[in-house]
Amino acid sequence: MSLKEQIIIERLPKHIAIIMDGNGRWAKERGKPRLFGHQSAIQSVREVNEACAELGVSYLTLYAFSTENWNRPGDEVGGLMNLLGQTIKNETKTLVKNNIRLQAIGDLNRLPKVNRDQLNGAIEATKHCTRMVLNLALSYSSRWEITEASRSIARAVKEGRLQPEDITEDTFSSSLVTAGMPDPELLIRTSGELRISNFLLWQLAYSELYFTNKYWPDFRKEDLYEAIVDYQHRERRFGKTSEQINK
Repeated sequence: MSLKEQIIIERLPKHIAIIMDGNGRWAKERGKPRLFGHQSAIQSVREVNEACAELGVSYLTLYAFSTENWNRPGDEVGGLMNLLGQTIKNETKTLVKNNIRLQAIGDLNRLPKVNRDQLNGAIEATKHCTRMVLNLALSYSSRWEITEASRSIARAVKEGRLQPEDITEDTFSSSLVTAGMPDPELLIRTSGELRISNFLLWQLAYSELYFTNKYWPDFRKEDLYEAIVDYQHRERRFGKTSEQINK
């Protein structure tokens, strides 16, 4: 039985988040510049996006560029922004054809205007698509997101629109950039690093974490299927005992 055939569709995670790591090291091992790794990673994005849509995953969030990544060498950042714009331009028609809606989260105002315009154009072009949401985390960090949510709530309290005693977990969740999305049930990180790198810290509270040694440019559909099968063999207790879950 193939890995795909082992997947129980009824237990499919609604939301999968991926830290796409290892592009630079993948390129370095091949004697190529880091940007070559980023370029080669586009095929992995295509395959995983297609596989998730085929299976019936509702949300796929990809950590594409962190706020910390702005500190990388200028030529790499510039190359990444050019690659982002070109990829959005090339893939928008395919997203529409496959009925996939594009969204983006992060401090998007830090993106160059040309990239913001390209991104907003693709978001507008796919806004009526209903099969799946492809959510790009761009210029994103969880500490930035939590700080912004805290400011928003503080302003509401200061203006008398919200009382401190009325602040709940739902209040905070609705102030995050992922408001309206279910929390990821499964987080995948490639490249063998065992950390979550300031990504969706609030939303990942009860997510299952899956780490693979494969670099992102080598990650394919079969690797995604393997991660989902592994996820489906886990017992998700949410603080309860096994006996309570299995009643």
